[in-house]
Amino acid sequence: MNKEKRLAIFDRLAAAIPEPTTELNYSTPFELLIAVVLSAQATDKGVNKATAKLYPVANTPQAILELGEEGLKEYIKTIGLYNSKAANIIKLCRSLLEKHDGEVPQSREQLEALAGVGRKTANVILNTAFDQPTIAVDTHIFRVSNRTRIAPGKTVLEVEKKLEKWVPKQHKKDAHHLLILHGRYTCIARKPRCQSCVIADLCEYKDKTDS
Repeated sequence: MNKEKRLAIFDRLAAAIPEPTTELNYSTPFELLIAVVLSAQATDKGVNKATAKLYPVANTPQAILELGEEGLKEYIKTIGLYNSKAANIIKLCRSLLEKHDGEVPQSREQLEALAGVGRKTANVILNTAFDQPTIAVDTHIFRVSNRTRIAPGKTVLEVEKKLEKWVPKQHKKDAHHLLILHGRYTCIARKPRCQSCVIADLCEYKDKTDS
């Protein structure tokens, strides 16, 4: 795929999704960080239900520490892997208070040093909370990148590196959410909705669906 076609793809996605952003509910970088940690192997909808009850009670590192691990579990027990997530969030909150004055750090290295935060989560925070042009490759982005041939790769890191290299500069900041939303609602896993896809004629997927 050449750069002209990639530019056309991102231009069309940007026109079709004019305000691309996360579907997780949050009002501060800390709330976003907790929501993203909770979202691993869980739906955004499920996370939003839990945080809607949690955040009015505790939405700072200190407040969550005061809840304690068992208290936190009561709010997030509807989410998969809630036991390990609760343990990680308590450690994460302690680290934020001890090392970062309770603030979410703005570097990947410092974010990845927090319990429960890997490269993908760090990229989401840097992009969504701090407007950095990072691209976190989740299952949707991995699928869309390979299926369309925008940035084919066998591993998440390979796809991420290719996207960083090949996404047109003007679309770098929004590329993460454009690709997620396209994958979540149009280029879905089992049967992509090629008939209603705005980039169907540019996409290099060989098995396009008719309906």
